[in-house]
Amino acid sequence: MTQKRLLRPERLRQVPPHFSWLDHRLVREHRFAHCDTPALALYLILVTVADAQGLSYYSTASLARLTHLTPEQVGSARQQLIAADLIAFDQPLYQVLDLDSESTTQRTNQTRSAGELLRQLLAAGGAQ
Repeated sequence: MTQKRLLRPERLRQVPPHFSWLDHRLVREHRFAHCDTPALALYLILVTVADAQGLSYYSTASLARLTHLTPEQVGSARQQLIAADLIAFDQPLYQVLDLDSESTTQRTNQTRSAGELLRQLLAAGGAQ
């Protein structure tokens, strides 16, 4: 079995104070499954330039220059990332989304549904 070792210990990566690295769940959970190479390039740029809240406001022209894509390709890549629930976009603002947002939304909806069910049960019990 291969032993892991730092190849260049002097270059050990540190978590930047302003954000963090790409989440390994992007690969493990196949979050990029329906994204092509331009979408992956756009995601990398957006993660890199985003602030601690995942926000950035680079123009399409700037993103096209940074990714070596046409503005049309940036638009297509953006749509793929939105469809994959990885970013939100309200021109000119981008937000790189937390990967847990989908499961959090599902849990919130389940909790609300359980609360509604409990209210219904209590209301039905009070009517007797």
